Amino acid sequence: MQGCPSGVVLLSDRRLVRGALVDVVAGAVGGGVRWVVLREKDLPRAERLALAVDLRAILAEANGTLIVAGPDPLDGDAVHLPAAGPYPPPAVGLVGRSCHDTAELARLTTEHYATVSPVYETKTKPGYGPALRAAGLAALVKASPVSVLALGGIETPGQVRACVEAGAQGVAVLGAIMRAQNPTETATTLGRAFQEAATCLTRTHPAPSDEGPHATGLRPTVPTEGSSLTARSGHGRPQPSTATTGEHQ
Repeated sequence: MQGCPSGVVLLSDRRLVRGALVDVVAGAVGGGVRWVVLREKDLPRAERLALAVDLRAILAEANGTLIVAGPDPLDGDAVHLPAAGPYPPPAVGLVGRSCHDTAELARLTTEHYATVSPVYETKTKPGYGPALRAAGLAALVKASPVSVLALGGIETPGQVRACVEAGAQGVAVLGAIMRAQNPTETATTLGRAFQEAATCLTRTHPAPSDEGPHATGLRPTVPTEGSSLTARSGHGRPQPSTATTGEHQ
């Protein structure tokens, strides 16, 4: 079983990059990113599979993980699903799901983590919202049975810190790195902000000595630079008997 995503998680969008997507991802990995979600859902499967092979090779050198958006893992073992389905999730090693409210979080069954969005207004999906802001994110983190990645409009160190303080296990970033003139520098800056905020939070709110393996505290894992980031998040997973369909991603 793979660990859950933590730290800065990169979502791909080749339409936003200045050059080749693989070069931007390589730059981000050089800046400390260890989790990448391959979107590009409009590509034919053969082209998307070839891209997945290239990105996995880049991540393998840093002991990172590629997650594929949609139910087809493209010969891998990690997927990220939209809120609308499929239900139940496919039986692969790592499953994430896009969620936007408590109802969608309540539908989770065997998923390992969820993205919660939009935390801030986003240039990628203008008008998508309303934005949750830190208070709304914190409320959904508290309601979530699994670890949460904050998603949507996260572009600055201050926003990263606010998400960590709200309890997010990581921040999912798209435009800030995809559009960056220097993806490595941007990834490094955001990653440093996450590490500093998570370290500060851990020191301020240390885990109680009797905390068990399924505790759901709001202390994000602090990634170690160059590490695999595959330790368990410490969040429990629910096992309800049924699940219903969700909405949009």
